[in-house]
Order: sequence, then C-alpha cells, then structure tokens
Amino acid sequence: MTNATTTAPATDGSWLTTLSDWAVSLMEVIGPIGAGIAIALENLFPPLPSEVILPMAGLAASRGSFSLVEALVWTTAGSLAGALLLYGLGAWLGLRRLRAIAAKVPLLHPEDIDRTVAWFGRHGGKAVFFGRMIPIFRSLISIPAGVTGMPVWRFALLTAAGSLIWNCIFVLSGFFLGESWHIVERYADVLQYVVIGVSALAVAWFLVVRIRALLAERAGGAEPDLD
Repeated sequence: MTNATTTAPATDGSWLTTLSDWAVSLMEVIGPIGAGIAIALENLFPPLPSEVILPMAGLAASRGSFSLVEALVWTTAGSLAGALLLYGLGAWLGLRRLRAIAAKVPLLHPEDIDRTVAWFGRHGGKAVFFGRMIPIFRSLISIPAGVTGMPVWRFALLTAAGSLIWNCIFVLSGFFLGESWHIVERYADVLQYVVIGVSALAVAWFLVVRIRALLAERAGGAEPDLD
C-alpha cells in the first residue's frame, strides 16, 4: 500500500495533529475501511477533522491504494454508522429524560425542549439532510432525530444522502488536487469558524435573555421559576 503519511499536515505536536496522523495511519494499515472507521469516530468526536481525513482518502485513492468508489462508499458508510450511534443515544434519552434534565439545569426550562422538538417535527428532514454538510451540527443533528423518533429508515436515507455530498467534496478534492488539497481545507476552516461564531452568539443571546428575565423576577419580588 502506498504510504500517505507524507501528505498529512506537518506534525506540530498538538493533539489534533496526533489524531489526524492516527487517522491517516489507519487508512495505510487497513485501507478504505480505515477511512470509514475514522469518519465514524469523527461523528462521535467532532474535533477529529473530516476535512483532513476525507482528502487523505481521496489522495490515497489517486495513488492506487484503493479505488475512488471504495473511498466514497466506506467514508459514507462510516458517516452513517456514527450518526446511527448518536441517533440511538437520542432515542435512549427520550423526551421525558431531556425535560427532566432541563428542569434541573439553571436557565433552562422543559419548555425549551418542547419547542426544539416541535421545530424538529416541522423541519427534521431538512435539518438532517443539510445538517450533514455543516461542521459540528453534522454530528449533533442525529440526537434530536432519535429523541423525536424519526423513522430509522428515513433518518438513514437522509443522513447517507447528505453525507455522500459532503464526502464527495472532500474526497474528490484529495483525488484531483493531490498535494494542493489544503486549498479546500482553508475554505472548510472558514465555514467552521463561521458556524462556531454564530453558535457562540446564539448561546450568548440566550444567556442574556434568560439572565435578564431572572433578574426581573427577583426585582419584582417573585420567586424565580426555573422549571
């Protein structure tokens, strides 16, 4: 099997680089199945960068280590496997457990869970499909699908379709761009930073609104209702 280590990011001693190097080594040892395993783990542990693993799979395919079809099939299968595990976690948690957890967490209300579930009931299909192409959310979106009881066949179909599109972009970039695959990674990094920034702003706004409401209740002499 052709050695792909020389195409991995330069080692800088960080834990993220170590994880990336491990994923590349896995592909070297067991081929496209290794890429599938690495992507399945990326779903469970989002800091493991698919933007590195997928182009490496494409580059390995371009060098003849395995075929392009194998790279796409196994990485998509890995995406689906990881997503199904998180779907199972959501199904195990269920609505009742999540509401009970929300009732015990400061600034959260069980009604927040109800609103989220209601939103997912209206937009769940689109959320799962497009969520597979958004960093961070590509993993998290599987949990509410399990909580709301989205049919497994529908969840699997939407997840596989969305994952295939995302995987094609990065696997093909590694296949056709070769050593220049980092061009695509830069754009993916920008998208990830945007998602993180928007998420941070949303959380900050939520906290501000809830804290102001809590202070207003206390100022009015009412007992704060955190349920």
